[in-house]
Amino acid sequence: MVARAARAADLADLDGAVSDCFACPRLVAWREEVARVKRAAFRDQDYWGRPVPGLGPQDARIAILGLAPAAHGGNRTGRIFTGDRSGDVLFAALHRAGLANQPTSVSADDGLTLRDTRIFAAVRCAPPDNKPTPAERDTCAPWLHREVELIRPTLRVVVALGAFAWAAWWPVLRQVYGQRPPTPRPVFGHGAHWSGESVPALLGCYHVSQQNTFTGRLTPAMLDDVFTRAKDLAGVD
Repeated sequence: MVARAARAADLADLDGAVSDCFACPRLVAWREEVARVKRAAFRDQDYWGRPVPGLGPQDARIAILGLAPAAHGGNRTGRIFTGDRSGDVLFAALHRAGLANQPTSVSADDGLTLRDTRIFAAVRCAPPDNKPTPAERDTCAPWLHREVELIRPTLRVVVALGAFAWAAWWPVLRQVYGQRPPTPRPVFGHGAHWSGESVPALLGCYHVSQQNTFTGRLTPAMLDDVFTRAKDLAGVD
């Protein structure tokens, strides 16, 4: 898999290779079972049931790093954060920030486009209970590293959605930028900000999960503040 990721010449190449990955047996079994059994509300739909590639332009200045696709969201639609409640919150916020052309994302062919922003996940397959293991994160890391390499010329800011994504970013510094991660690692928190020399700034944001948004732990205003800050750091109007 490391070699396959390294051979990807552009994002289209990488997206195709990601979609054909079978590296983690537990995740493969789960994503395929979900696609076969389906949720009742989607019983008439064909599930994607494969790893979910990133979304957004090659010249992105802002990257949003998530945890993993949702079982009945990206694993169903084939597009990251599309078709689930987390995506409803995220894309509405991106639209308010002027980074998405529409506030909703329900299917891969609904016309959504992103401006100056690329979205991808630390783990590309839907995990049981939305909990990938650290080993699965590390196995999946070459896809993340190559994706960052491909957008490196323009990338200025990374927004990490949750502590798992925050932790997944530090190996990128070594593998892509040739820099040693800071010791001790900066602690994740909503609004946390770390900057290094000649590397993208890192912003922490609570994950847009229903657990956070339904309880008010993460509000639309809090998301707006994060993306306003990301745009400012990235020099996006």
